[in-house]
Amino acid sequence: MIGGFSKMGCLGFETGRRRGLWEFGGGADHTVRMEPVELTGAGLSPLEAVALGQRRTAVRLSDDARKRMYESAQVVAEVAGRRPVYGRTTGVGANRDVLTSDPEHGARLLGSHSTTGTTSYPKDVVRLGLLIRVNQLAAGGSGLDPAVADAIVGLLNDDDLPDLHRGGAIGTGDLGPLAELGLALGDVIDGTSALPLLSSNALTLAECCLAYVEAATLINVVPLVGALSHVALRGNAEVYDVRVHEARPQPGQIRVARRMRELLEGLPLKPARVQDPFGLRAFAQVLGPAVDHADALGNSVRIDINAAAENPLVAGDTVLHNGNWHAMPIAIALDSLRLSLHSVATLSTTRVANLVDPEYTGLSVFLASGAEASSGVMMIEYVAHDALAAVRSAAQPATLGTATLSRGAELHASFAPQAAVLTKQLLDALREVLASELVTAVRAIRLAGLTPDDLAPAPAAPWLTDALAALPDDLADRSLREDLEIARGLLTQWGDRQVEHPAESG
Repeated sequence: MIGGFSKMGCLGFETGRRRGLWEFGGGADHTVRMEPVELTGAGLSPLEAVALGQRRTAVRLSDDARKRMYESAQVVAEVAGRRPVYGRTTGVGANRDVLTSDPEHGARLLGSHSTTGTTSYPKDVVRLGLLIRVNQLAAGGSGLDPAVADAIVGLLNDDDLPDLHRGGAIGTGDLGPLAELGLALGDVIDGTSALPLLSSNALTLAECCLAYVEAATLINVVPLVGALSHVALRGNAEVYDVRVHEARPQPGQIRVARRMRELLEGLPLKPARVQDPFGLRAFAQVLGPAVDHADALGNSVRIDINAAAENPLVAGDTVLHNGNWHAMPIAIALDSLRLSLHSVATLSTTRVANLVDPEYTGLSVFLASGAEASSGVMMIEYVAHDALAAVRSAAQPATLGTATLSRGAELHASFAPQAAVLTKQLLDALREVLASELVTAVRAIRLAGLTPDDLAPAPAAPWLTDALAALPDDLADRSLREDLEIARGLLTQWGDRQVEHPAESG
């Protein structure tokens, strides 16, 4: 079995696969009925959350969670009888000091806060967001009655998902879409329970979970592509020697180097150079930070999907007003991951440049075949740099934004929702960059006349067998668009076959 960037405590790929993470899509034909899974407010990982959403597994509120919610509802009702409680007996935002006993306060709050943009969230995001909100409520800090969680569970189990819209979320709570959810829940939300429902970044966290799983999967296939480029360029494996990385023990770098040693172990090809170009020589040093930042994102999201990040927070016999709605931890994690993946994409394009250069391969210019002045894969390099430009645009830190809202009552925002959207965009473009490298590396290997047997016993050989079988062997000048599409699909298949994810280290 082929290993990944495993660490102690990792949730292995096979575990995720048994849970259906990769086997069930979003269509009705893929619905699987299972015994309800209890949501307890603790112990839910991003991978497990995504798996539950994709499988449409029935869920229920655990008995302990129900008790916690009931008790917290009693506490907040008692406290609100003797002092102001934000959003329950007061207005919100700049109206925080305006007292109200209007029984329609909650309905007005939901109505006004349901102002959003016009773009709907995808259904898989809505489903996952609702599941996350129930799990957060199960932690017992909201003061909401368990009937509210039961109503959301009903929507999930009946697959009766409300149409929730983007717009208005800037990393200080997904106010707009959660207000829409409140309206969809009907009478179970009363004048005192509207604001507590909104005190969450559940939809943003849903997109973070999905982005994390995709990023972790894609990061895990980068060494496979890099190993084939190493073969095509006849790289020097000294760069992965354990002593090199013990001398500079950066965690992600060590894990990448170990993975590359596994893939290239026993490779019988003689290195072409004493010292390779950066694309090979700095492979572990550049991919390593992305592995570390994937860990950081997974761990940050894991905390928040199990957190009672409520404002106000019911804690014991009191109510505490606080700033746990601020999504800066996940926003920073997303920004950091994108910046590190930008460098991964940049280094991939340098390997493409090396692969089309006879100085590095000893093959024809642009890996052309046939008539003189043929272009070969010349345009692949353009496609790769077009995708790299998209990566670069999406890598810009969302946390550089500023906001002054509600008459100065709210002077800062994390812009985590925007960071999540940018991360999805970047991952799509990064897949295009890696597909470009894969097509180019496999073509160079074909032109060099190498076969998987020539790589044996190196574990990279079976991956080359896959690539040679999947990609067309026609080396004449032609459109390579289909090759790139096949390569993108191959990257997805390879991600599904990895043993373990690089993160989930909690």
